[in-house]
Amino acid sequence: MLDMKFVRENPDLVKQNIKNKFQDEKLPLVDEVIDLDQKNRKAQAEADSLRGERNKLSKQIGALMAQGKKEEAEEIKKKVAENADRLKELEKEEAEYSERVLKIMMTIPNIIDPSVPIGKDDSENVEVTKYGEPFVPDFEIPYHTDIMERFDGIDLDAAGKVAGNGFYYLMGDIARLHSAVIAYARDFMIDRGFTYCVPPFMIRSNVVNGVMSFAEMDAMMYKIEGEDLYLIGTSEHSMIGKFIDTITDESELPKTLTSYSPCFRKEKGAHGIEERGVYRIHQFEKQEMIVVCKPEESPVWFDRLWQNTVDLFRSMDIPVRTLECCSGDLADLKVKSFDVEAWSPRQKKYFEVGSCSNLGDAQARRLKIRVNSENGKYFAHTLNNTVVAPPRMLIAFLENNLNEDGSVNIPEVLRPYMGGKDKLIPKH
Repeated sequence: MLDMKFVRENPDLVKQNIKNKFQDEKLPLVDEVIDLDQKNRKAQAEADSLRGERNKLSKQIGALMAQGKKEEAEEIKKKVAENADRLKELEKEEAEYSERVLKIMMTIPNIIDPSVPIGKDDSENVEVTKYGEPFVPDFEIPYHTDIMERFDGIDLDAAGKVAGNGFYYLMGDIARLHSAVIAYARDFMIDRGFTYCVPPFMIRSNVVNGVMSFAEMDAMMYKIEGEDLYLIGTSEHSMIGKFIDTITDESELPKTLTSYSPCFRKEKGAHGIEERGVYRIHQFEKQEMIVVCKPEESPVWFDRLWQNTVDLFRSMDIPVRTLECCSGDLADLKVKSFDVEAWSPRQKKYFEVGSCSNLGDAQARRLKIRVNSENGKYFAHTLNNTVVAPPRMLIAFLENNLNEDGSVNIPEVLRPYMGGKDKLIPKH
């Protein structure tokens, strides 16, 4: 969320940013919110004046009563009563204006970084760098669920009966591989200096509103009926929420945390073969990383975060690339975002396995995450990035480590988490 003062002083810049994000329907909101803010400040000024006059008149009444001048005191009391009625009206106006201003400010997108490419949607995202050599073996690679079934490693039919579409049972070696990747990712991030955390898997609505846009909330979040609780779509939500309404001393920054959690999402695509299986599902597990830092340090941390994901995947012999999200593909709170995509030998293309975002002070402003410095208080910057998100990551892993005989190689870094195995042998 932008600072109202910034919008007031830079309306043309805010409008151009809206155009760059191809959200022209929001352009009228800029003038509307500036007008509402002006009316709100005018009402506040009059209310403050009346409060000051009330205090002054109250002292006069006390003095007159002490002097026995009751009639004069009663006349001033009438004036105080008139002011009280007007003050009540103004306070109501203030509340209404403030609510309308906040609602609009929550929908005006954050100012994107000047380096972000301008484009309408994800088809105009820009490749940054490739890591590792993508390859296509001279044998056919089956669909990922077919690979898993050779190990008796997945049961979608039973999951469908128990929970419906978008759920799964992972079994045996595949389930163990899933857990091994999560455990390895945890230790990988701990070794890079991040503090490990297991957060709450449900959050209140004020935290939801603080960490994401309304559009994202409607598309993603599961609400707990009868309670002010939502299931998290990613642990970033509760991790950033950990700092709600706090003031941290500048000397304690940055805060670097890595977290494990299950994730729950309403969305499930049905747009072709790659949307089946375990690619887009209602429930999955993830290792995440977040940073709370000084504003001037957030660009450096952004590059460190996505590099962590690249390094993790390369340590498991999986080719990846980074893709910069264009303006139209950025969620409203984001300043800048990179996707990390893994190579799929079967599809002969890359697909998303992680996303890194710098949100500037947008989340901090909504959640009142402040920093205390020698020069006063300011809002922190927040960033987040996916370390790894099985079972989608398993697709990349299985395809890139599959042998012609159906066995799957286990990279050296994962062997301690797989009981020392260097290869998985199919049962079928």
